[in-house]
Parts: sequence; C-alpha cells; structure tokens
Amino acid sequence: MTVVALLSVAPVIEDSMAGEVAKAVDALEEHDVSYETNPMGTVIEAETTDDLFAAAQAAHEAVDADRVSTVLKIDDKRTRDVRASEKVDAVEERLGRPARSDE
Repeated sequence: MTVVALLSVAPVIEDSMAGEVAKAVDALEEHDVSYETNPMGTVIEAETTDDLFAAAQAAHEAVDADRVSTVLKIDDKRTRDVRASEKVDAVEERLGRPARSDE
C-alpha cells in the first residue's frame, strides 16, 4: 500500500517561517518516507499510515515556536498502490501537456 499525503507545518509567527519549516522538512529524513516540498507544503509518500503519522508528528514537533499550525491531508487508496507521480502523470495525460505554466 502507498499512502500519499500533503503536510503543512508552520510556526505562527510574524517573521520568516523558512528556518522552522526547514526543521520540519529535515525531521522527515529520520523516517521511511519519500517527500517533495513545494510552496504550499510537502507531499509525503509512505508504505503505511503508521509510517506517515510518525513522520508527520516528527515534523510537527521539530518546529520550535509557541504556536504551530499543522495540516495533514491523506489519500489512503487501499485497493492498489498509486504513487504521487502517477496522479500528476494522469492529469498531464488528460491535459496533453505539463500541469504547470511555462513561467
């Protein structure tokens, strides 16, 4: 089984969040997951929900702030393995082009 999720972890602060977000992303390295960070969060792939939740918890706890906002959206397709890249490939196939602008 492959579980795909979008994780967003951020301190609730006035200044730049980049340093604390980097700590959250770095915490994922200690877990058996693959991930890719984008401007809105980090897409994580794991073999089990246990692996996914452990990685998300580690990312959440890595942020050093008085207040931390974490959002986790999970796609747990239980009938077959579907990688995150396959989902993008399917959309691009329908579009007939990459699913991004040329900018």
